[in-house]
Amino acid sequence: MKGLRTIIKNYFLTGLLVILPVFVTVYVIWFLIRVMDVVLKYIPPKYLPETYLPFQIPGLGLILVIILIFAVGLLTRNLAGRRVVHIWENMVDRIPLVRIIYSGVKQLLEAFFIQKNQAFKRVALLEYPRRGTYVIGFITGESKGEVQSKTNKNMMNVFVPTTPNPTSGFYILIPEDELIILDMSVEDAFKLIISGGIFSPPEQNK
Repeated sequence: MKGLRTIIKNYFLTGLLVILPVFVTVYVIWFLIRVMDVVLKYIPPKYLPETYLPFQIPGLGLILVIILIFAVGLLTRNLAGRRVVHIWENMVDRIPLVRIIYSGVKQLLEAFFIQKNQAFKRVALLEYPRRGTYVIGFITGESKGEVQSKTNKNMMNVFVPTTPNPTSGFYILIPEDELIILDMSVEDAFKLIISGGIFSPPEQNK
């Protein structure tokens, strides 16, 4: 019975890890659309495009949400916007349950978009902290300058995140021939690290 409870618990936590970020993302977008629909009711008709067009614009709330997200991204790119985000995240970090959910969702989303931007190019295994034990790391690029010139091997930059918070970790310089390159995606690797091994992505078909 104890083994059965452990299996059920592991499957439940794995499902929660996958579903929760999707649910939160969908809920936030739905909430923003509902808010925009309410806001539209209080906007004077002369400011609405439907007043001047012979037809009603479908999905106007969704269009406004997209514009809002774009505007927030634009503001966040400048110094003042980054300062506001920093203050907000400091506030969230002081609320235990909210901190866990917010951090997990943010990291999974960042993992997806970082993968698209190839900031983390590949996933690899490396022996650490001793021979015979392995950790997962993200290759961020090939080492340059003095690091390469003073070594006899092709050195790679690798970021090794920690569990369950992959925002912390450490930077390692390691010879390329000592890395075991994995086929799993950056997103799946983040899920594996955050879950502490509960989530195990299937092996990619070669």
